[in-house]
Amino acid sequence: MKVKVSRKAHFNAAHRLYRPDWSFEKNNAVFGKCNNPNFHGHNYELVVSATGEIDPVTGFVIDIKVLKDLIKSEVEEAFDHKNLNVEVSEFKELNPTAENIAVVIWNKLRPHIAADKELEVTLYETPRNFVTYSGD
Repeated sequence: MKVKVSRKAHFNAAHRLYRPDWSFEKNNAVFGKCNNPNFHGHNYELVVSATGEIDPVTGFVIDIKVLKDLIKSEVEEAFDHKNLNVEVSEFKELNPTAENIAVVIWNKLRPHIAADKELEVTLYETPRNFVTYSGD
């Protein structure tokens, strides 16, 4: 029997969607107001889920405190109140779209979650716009 355990978190960050190899006009056509050269911010909501068998000894799929601390150290401390384009190394060459941010978060967390657990990251850029990545 597999059970999914989830933890919610949030962080605030600024970003700009653009490609330096494109003209400002092309960036504007593709990314619109998200191409603002002065950046713009979001109050990101994050849901991290681990799915697996319940440990018969502890009754846990994963200790939720371990998951909470992992999200804090790997995501919140790295991204909260940061300009993703400027201050986060993963986005020096990678456009910080919601899709790419979710994949980066998954990659940061995956090494710390037991291999027999499935990992899923859902990132809300706004209450209505969100992406989910599970390593596929």
